[in-house]
Amino acid sequence: MNQMQQMLMQAQRMQRELEKARAALAEQEFSVSKGGMVELVMKGDRTISSLSIDPDALDPENKEMLEDTISMALNEALEQIQEASDAIEEKVTGKKGLF
Repeated sequence: MNQMQQMLMQAQRMQRELEKARAALAEQEFSVSKGGMVELVMKGDRTISSLSIDPDALDPENKEMLEDTISMALNEALEQIQEASDAIEEKVTGKKGLF
């Protein structure tokens, strides 16, 4: 087998490993809690599994603060997912940003 074929086989193996790891990541859950007001669970495929809002936070006077809290929880969960995705890519390929 020549060097080009070996490189191609290695790239294909890495691609399969990445696909398998990303499928597992898609099912993994990431939980975020913000000040007891908001609890969010998001899957690695970026779908929301659950969102819980403390009834006391539903006061109309807290509207803006509640919106900000939900936004922060979503952003934190997305950041956790991105970090997990980067870690998978780096583990499989040895580098970030290849695939």
